Amino acid sequence: MSPRKAAVLRDGGGQSLREHLVAAAERLISRRGTAGLTVRDIAREAQVADGVLYNHFAGKEELLALALHAHVRTVERELGELPAEAGSGTVADNLRAYVTYGLALHTAILPAFAGLLSQPEVLSLLTGMPSPAGKGRGLKADLTAYLRTEKDLGRLAPEVNAEAAATMIIGACHELVLPYLFHGSAPAALEVPSGFVDDLVTTVMNGIGPLRA
Repeated sequence: MSPRKAAVLRDGGGQSLREHLVAAAERLISRRGTAGLTVRDIAREAQVADGVLYNHFAGKEELLALALHAHVRTVERELGELPAEAGSGTVADNLRAYVTYGLALHTAILPAFAGLLSQPEVLSLLTGMPSPAGKGRGLKADLTAYLRTEKDLGRLAPEVNAEAAATMIIGACHELVLPYLFHGSAPAALEVPSGFVDDLVTTVMNGIGPLRA
């Protein structure tokens, strides 16, 4: 006997069953994260029999990786556009916008990623997918491209290494998040130290070397 067709598909929702299952897993992940999430949980959310998932995915790990990817894209869409194009505003203000955006993104997705260290296959599958953030190339790559363009426009010093600067900025955002990933739990809200954004941007813009005449 074939499994009951998902209600959303019977109603003409326009999704394939595979897309419907990913969407169901994404909803669960956004509410409760990935820790302890079972095939039965996802099947109940999708209103299908448990075994249906294995007809469309290699296993729960593939489904979770796809759902996490979709979750990050959803969060990014809700956050809106990345900061202004190179050449507009000031570089310092644009960097503050990047840092603020990066912190908001990491804060929003942290609960879903907490506990993933115990699921290395999910992490491996997710890493092998195109980045869901930064216009599909990742926040660091997007910020690197922005800084290179600003450098070409003469708004940054010619000796600036754009990739190194982007690594420091995005790495600082990661620094606030990683401890919670290792502990396997996420706080209700990520605590960003007072002045963090301004201090980071000022340090990047001014450098840490001695003042030059």
